[in-house]
Amino acid sequence: MSRPLIIHPRAESVEGQPILRPLPSAQCRSVGPFVFFDHMLDTRYAPGSGMDIRQHPHIGLSTLTYLFEGEILHKDSLGSEQRVLPGDVSWMTAGSGVAHVERTPADALSRGSRLHGLQVWLASPRENEQGPPSYSHHPADSLPVSDNLGVSIRMIAGQGFCLESPVPVLSPTLYALVQMQAATTLNVPLEHAERALYLLDGELLLSEDEVEPCNLLVLPEGEEVTLYAQSECQLVLIGGAPLDGPRRMNWNFVASDPELIEQARARWAAGDWPTVPGETSRIELPR
Repeated sequence: MSRPLIIHPRAESVEGQPILRPLPSAQCRSVGPFVFFDHMLDTRYAPGSGMDIRQHPHIGLSTLTYLFEGEILHKDSLGSEQRVLPGDVSWMTAGSGVAHVERTPADALSRGSRLHGLQVWLASPRENEQGPPSYSHHPADSLPVSDNLGVSIRMIAGQGFCLESPVPVLSPTLYALVQMQAATTLNVPLEHAERALYLLDGELLLSEDEVEPCNLLVLPEGEEVTLYAQSECQLVLIGGAPLDGPRRMNWNFVASDPELIEQARARWAAGDWPTVPGETSRIELPR
């Protein structure tokens, strides 16, 4: 088997929430439609503190938030207001322009809380980049799961392993949460041209090589690989069809045409953007 590309994440903080971010990187700009990958590290917030990502804009992408622990309140300029619980999928497609807020709900803020999860961005196909924005919420029990011989697979978005998620992805996508008991194996098939894995916890072998947690391993194209769990493991698999051309990313904007990004920057700076009802605070355009 060819060696995977190993991407070491960089540690950052988003409005006080510590994260690890392997995508984008200089080594790899995308895996299938995935252009951004944030691991929100397991964090305990004391009463009176929590995550508060103020109003900010997006174009040309879909955001997907998935939590292992804690709760997030999602609000957007479409009028959506949704409490997101562990195992749910919060899916927002930006199209030509949307703004949103993500924060710890008020009751969790007052009592103290814990937060652990993932947020990814998927670049929209060119034909959908400037389409209408939309939002959908998919409760945990709506996501398909297979459980066989000590390996549980939950299809968060897209399809694979004979499972298909109800999340309305815009291109062929694989986004699966895999939980493996000790001494189990999983063959990762060639259903998608581009694939990567991110080990959250546990001891895992890729063929005969040890996988270090919290690195993104981009798997070799055209090769089926085998995972072996030396202990209980939890990991995610992402991937899909290659993008239909390169993408530019600037701040919260993704586009195939740099002019679309410049227009979006100018609109946000000028205040010419849809606003989230009831919200006045916002994140200003970085210089």
